[in-house]
Amino acid sequence: MRKLVIIPTYKEIENISKIINAVFALEGEYNILVIDDNSPDGTADKVKELQQEFPQRLFMIQRSGKLGLGTAYLTGFKWALEKDYDYIFEMDADFSHSPDDLPRLLAACTEGGADMSIGSRYCNGVSVVNWPIGRILISYFASVYVRKVLGFKIYDSTAGFICYSRKVLETMKLDEVRMKGYGFQIEMKYTAHKLGFKIAEVPVIFINRKEGTSKMSGSIFGEAFWGVMKLRFRRF
Repeated sequence: MRKLVIIPTYKEIENISKIINAVFALEGEYNILVIDDNSPDGTADKVKELQQEFPQRLFMIQRSGKLGLGTAYLTGFKWALEKDYDYIFEMDADFSHSPDDLPRLLAACTEGGADMSIGSRYCNGVSVVNWPIGRILISYFASVYVRKVLGFKIYDSTAGFICYSRKVLETMKLDEVRMKGYGFQIEMKYTAHKLGFKIAEVPVIFINRKEGTSKMSGSIFGEAFWGVMKLRFRRF
């Protein structure tokens, strides 16, 4: 059972070594693919250093610029399918997603029968630490909005901590995924749902980053808002 954790990076020099070592410390041999968008702070150089220590487990794709979260993951998904991985994870570099939860997401698929599992902040109340109240409200009500507009019974549709089984990504037409920012997370989950895959939510505690800076922007929310309306009328 081959497992790959995809970690997109842009200016994550404070976190990248620590997150890589934390994932590699887990039992079960998780591999990592870093997708770096030409970070000016030396993130990619640090990954190259670590590749000398983990040549069979740590991989990197360097891109020419900041091209968006969605395109980073799509690049990683295609790479993972080409390399015959069975389970593919999305995870942030900043420890807002705990590496210790990766086995729980995997178990929801391998033992619980899900095709895709979500590390959910909202399926068991609100499990967010050190986030400004404004960010919590925006994130929480974004998922409420998605449920109302799409009739989609997922509590955390904007979550970025995901485990996909290979068959989910193989079935999707990845070249037709349209949203590039955080709306990408909604589109991927809703598409999997419409294709008939079983999705499980696994409660996790989301902890706001301690180091580095957030990449969130108003345009990201605007894309997600209007993108959800378009999803409502898309054929699958």
